[in-house]
Amino acid sequence: MHPGDEEEEIAMKKRSILALIMIAVMAVSGCGKTESKEEGNAGTEDKNGENQYQIALITSFNGSIDDRSFTQGSWEGIQKFGDENEKTYQYYRATDESIDGYLNAIQMAVDNGAESVICPGYQFEEAIFRAQDQYPDVSFVLLDGTPHNNDYSEYKTAENTYSCLFAEQQAGFLAGYAMVMDGQKNLGFMGGMKMPAVVRFGYGFAQGADYAAQKQGLSSGDISMKFGYTGNFDSSPENQTKAASWYRDGVTTIFACGGNIVYSITAAAEAADGEAKVIGVDVDQSGESETVVTSAMKMLSTAIYDALTEKEAGNFPGGENAVLGITENSVGLPDDFTRFASFSKEDYEEIYQELLEDQDGLLSGMLSDTDENGQEIALDQVQAELEIVEIQEIE
Repeated sequence: MHPGDEEEEIAMKKRSILALIMIAVMAVSGCGKTESKEEGNAGTEDKNGENQYQIALITSFNGSIDDRSFTQGSWEGIQKFGDENEKTYQYYRATDESIDGYLNAIQMAVDNGAESVICPGYQFEEAIFRAQDQYPDVSFVLLDGTPHNNDYSEYKTAENTYSCLFAEQQAGFLAGYAMVMDGQKNLGFMGGMKMPAVVRFGYGFAQGADYAAQKQGLSSGDISMKFGYTGNFDSSPENQTKAASWYRDGVTTIFACGGNIVYSITAAAEAADGEAKVIGVDVDQSGESETVVTSAMKMLSTAIYDALTEKEAGNFPGGENAVLGITENSVGLPDDFTRFASFSKEDYEEIYQELLEDQDGLLSGMLSDTDENGQEIALDQVQAELEIVEIQEIE
């Protein structure tokens, strides 16, 4: 190597090190900022040349508009309305999983021209409680939650806020009913975090399974159900290991109720003996794995589309805490029944109609997560109402 070549090589190394330092500095300086994505449609420019978007979706730090679950269902409702009505839309993800992080994302959306802000999930309850007064000219839609202050001493749904809850127990009921009518006798409910919506799904699942067992004339104990929570909504080796152990213990169908845990459970099902089945949640998750037989769905996109349509017509349902269920056609199973062994669309329509007509008090008597006085209902209270299904609570 010539001396000149050696000097040039040293200089190149110095430039490379300097470039790496600059990249690191830029990465650090970006931490803690609210993230705005470009997956929305084309915004309109304000006088300063900044893009403005009329409709905003706020997601948590772990939220993703392509999660094929809760957030994606919400985003699709915004897309449908925006494209049909020539409205601009964008989504904003907080980089900080805190109330301030959510409020920062909301502020960014409002600063960028948002007239309607959609927040999918109970974690936004306190942020909306504050934001609804801070931005009185903005319409907020809160899914799966009711606005309240930090210590839960005050609940308030302002005139510019629509709180949209779902009767998840009804969707869970349909899933449990379908699986038992299809011949499944060893069931599992694996929820994510023990929060009201997840609890409602599970309680309904047990009640639907029991009703199907009664229809079939089965005896007490003929249907077994493991029932537990992972304590998170993650796709993780730990969750996959837990699901695998349930399948090894004889469970043939697990209701994967909670965000990304569906990926852990489908992975466990795929690695099992070929008989393992999965039930998805929130949206149709059959595309995730051949093991997903059906999904207990909430019509998220429809709920958002309808709320935005009402706002466009000047009838925004502000100040309401709505609970949407079967009577509003807002929960149900997907239309594809090809992965069932025998349960058919006709069978589904029959039980759906029974619930819709509240035959023998089937709908009105269904247990939720709380009673008529707002007191929490425990799992053993659900068990006491079941005739056939025996629940094994898993810690």
